[in-house]
Amino acid sequence: MLRRLAAHQPESFAFTPANEAWARAQITKYPPGRQASAIIPLLWRAQEQEGWLTKPAIEHVADMLGMAYIRALEVATFYFMFQLEPTGSVAHVQICGTLSCMLCGSEDLVAVCKKKIAPKPHTLSADGKFTWEEVECLGACANAPMAQIGKDYYEDLTAEGFEALLDRMAAGEVPVPGPQNGRYAAEPKSGLTSLTDHFAGRAPHNGSVQIAVDVGDTLKRIDGTEVPLRAAWLGAGEAAQVGHAPAAAVADAPGTRPAALAAPRAGGADDLTRIKGIGPKLAELCNAMGFYHFDQIAGWTAAEIAWVDANLEGFKGRVTRDGWVEQARALVAARKG
Repeated sequence: MLRRLAAHQPESFAFTPANEAWARAQITKYPPGRQASAIIPLLWRAQEQEGWLTKPAIEHVADMLGMAYIRALEVATFYFMFQLEPTGSVAHVQICGTLSCMLCGSEDLVAVCKKKIAPKPHTLSADGKFTWEEVECLGACANAPMAQIGKDYYEDLTAEGFEALLDRMAAGEVPVPGPQNGRYAAEPKSGLTSLTDHFAGRAPHNGSVQIAVDVGDTLKRIDGTEVPLRAAWLGAGEAAQVGHAPAAAVADAPGTRPAALAAPRAGGADDLTRIKGIGPKLAELCNAMGFYHFDQIAGWTAAEIAWVDANLEGFKGRVTRDGWVEQARALVAARKG
């Protein structure tokens, strides 16, 4: 199948501070010179943030990993888990169309998608809440037909029940995933013939459904508000927690990390591209690291300059080479004058 980037693209991409922290922590899993190994998790995080994988996001991740753009594009277009077109704000619906599901009525589910969402796959619904596609086997053959909606499986579907699910999701509900016909898991539809004692003391839901229920909102994309993720491999216990800071410290980085801001001050961020050597991509990277204003850069010490120079993935050494601090001081002075 030919996979191309969407015709209409946003102008830029930057990770949120929480996602930037998470992404930089992932890079530290790999030895020096092998940062490109983080390409799939970083592309996935970018897709979770935006809902789909944009060209600027692919290039941003490539810059972070020191990769040629074409190498990152090869990964993004090869794996079907990466959505190259905008997806619905509520959920992207994936209908399994392989043999078991087809024999059990997946074509009826596709018909519902065409009716309720859009006539063609990868097309936003009129309200922008849903997109859909037909995919190959999702591995829930005993519970056919089924669909993956958001992160979870909705199984044992009927056309009428599936249509009702979409209506509930559009209204803001998160229906309990798993079998939709009363089955607990994948036991025979006619009832249990064995393990009856085991099932007598069962939990309210099967394992995967129970986890989804405990999470509480499995349709929602990762946005940094989840339970903080930890980079335990950094060996710093609580200090290795990532996901709620402007940027994660990189293991063994030289120098001292400058103070960062979680967001620009009132009045908005300064235009960092006024500093010679900082283009739009570098400005985005600086913002993602918590640097928004000229006076922040103007106050960097030699140790802080060394830290930033070492952590500008794809642009290492630019602070010193282009004299950012001196330029920032001149801009601050001009503003005061």
